[in-house]
Amino acid sequence: MLYKLTQSTKSIAILNFKLYNLTHKIIGGHLMKFTPRNLTSLVIALVLIFGVLQFPAYGKDAKDKDKKAKPFVLEEATVDSIHAAFANGTLTCTALVKSYLARINAYDKKGPAINSIINVNNDALNLAAKMDKQYKDSKGKVSPLFCIPIILKDNYNTKDMPTTGGNVAMKDSVPPSDAFTVDKMRKAGAIILAKANLQEFARGGMSISSLGGQVLNPYDLTLTPGGSSGGTGAAIASNLAVLGAGSDTGQSIRSPASANSLVGVRPTRGLISRAGVMPNSFTQDEIGPITRTVKDAARLLDVMVGYDPKDPITAFGVGKTPKSYAAGLNANSLKGARIGVMTNLYGTEERHAEVNKVMEQVIKTMEAKGAKIIRFSLPEYDTLSPKVGTASWEARSAMDKYFAELGPNAPVKTFRQLVDSKTASPTVQKTLETEIAVEDGLNNQEYKDRTLNRDKLRLAVSSKMADLGLDAILYPLQKVLVAPISAADQMERNGTLSNGTGFPAVTFPGGFSTPTATAPLGVPIGAELLGRDYSEPLLLSLAYSYEQAAKVRKAPLSTPPLK
Repeated sequence: MLYKLTQSTKSIAILNFKLYNLTHKIIGGHLMKFTPRNLTSLVIALVLIFGVLQFPAYGKDAKDKDKKAKPFVLEEATVDSIHAAFANGTLTCTALVKSYLARINAYDKKGPAINSIINVNNDALNLAAKMDKQYKDSKGKVSPLFCIPIILKDNYNTKDMPTTGGNVAMKDSVPPSDAFTVDKMRKAGAIILAKANLQEFARGGMSISSLGGQVLNPYDLTLTPGGSSGGTGAAIASNLAVLGAGSDTGQSIRSPASANSLVGVRPTRGLISRAGVMPNSFTQDEIGPITRTVKDAARLLDVMVGYDPKDPITAFGVGKTPKSYAAGLNANSLKGARIGVMTNLYGTEERHAEVNKVMEQVIKTMEAKGAKIIRFSLPEYDTLSPKVGTASWEARSAMDKYFAELGPNAPVKTFRQLVDSKTASPTVQKTLETEIAVEDGLNNQEYKDRTLNRDKLRLAVSSKMADLGLDAILYPLQKVLVAPISAADQMERNGTLSNGTGFPAVTFPGGFSTPTATAPLGVPIGAELLGRDYSEPLLLSLAYSYEQAAKVRKAPLSTPPLK
């Protein structure tokens, strides 16, 4: 009988019917007259009925289990592929962590020397060994980010590793506790594998620091990786970990995402706590995921969101989050979506041609998936965008608050002490000196005017979206290719539409420029979608729909699989 059950769906259905009748007769006719023989028949029938009815592909499953599981592939691994490999026995947590540590050793300071890492967690392998035991003891029942190695931008507080901001005066600064989101990651099972290099104190977009030096773009080693979360971006693009996290005052999550063929999320103001992350600004700062896929960004976002009394702005996010961002992704979400293309966020000169070409292909793909494209211009953006930045007026107060929370043993205790140490890289040192020289700070009239301008820009964007019936706005994160390491700064970035309004934005791989000798695959170009407050579920789903259709991402050739 068991042999027959594996033959076809038809035979399974027939047997289900016969077994049901058999069991009905046994139960109905002999309920009070069990014998060893009919009791055995009853047990067998019940097992077969419920087993086959609930798992009609029993025969196929059995055959699949007999097949040798496919070997795990580290490069471009996702949370899902790693957890599947744990389940089928082809991977352990220890083996996973060892593999990523080997890649860090081979590519970060050697080989292409992308220089993306400041500190590696020396306890990572011990944590992995404990997780292997936990996995065995729990019989595979694990938390959402179980044994998922994460690389954090080195402005996230970690109680077991220094948090330096990329500055030599801060190289031994170990905070007394984890950042709120780091604690949540650990509780979700993640392993903090390393801390990433960055633009020092996140002041700028070139990703150079006095402690870590210059981060290189793995797709073209003559270019920067964007910034300020460039170390995180370069590391995740190079497959040095599964997930990354960065901070975004201007466009510091999304710039590295664009430059490294990654997904970056700048969340709605108030969605994620910034407590325990070295600040620039009370108003502009946000933190979020940097990943290789939209689904992994959604998985990390699921863990990061939540109310934190230490960052009261998160009170506005209470009740605004779905049960799961990852579970809500829909590959068909572009069908019927109304996407606005904001034309004054595109360049019109020859230097913009590569980006514009890629963006037109993004638009065509979205149209092919059923999206309605509406091109429009927003003149108010051109007028207001230079006048909405508030970080310079808030920096001193924000930094002094951070230093006060580090405790009496902190190597730096005030913003003044930091500036006077003159330890920052030249460009950043100049920025810090400018910030500390600002008079009146939060009481400055220009600061108040800029705060008002932020509301004006929010209203202008919201009104245009309402007038045109838009679900989201599409544009390139950067109008030109990412800057070379010899440049003074990143140019022509469009991050202000999000950082100046507080609206969420998701950057995703749009395509690549024409290949060159130094960029054999071309240089990554990122597209961005912006929406209304708390529209992350929609933005992620739209990006996911595009991702599944276009399949743009490619791993850099400078960091190939290790033998």
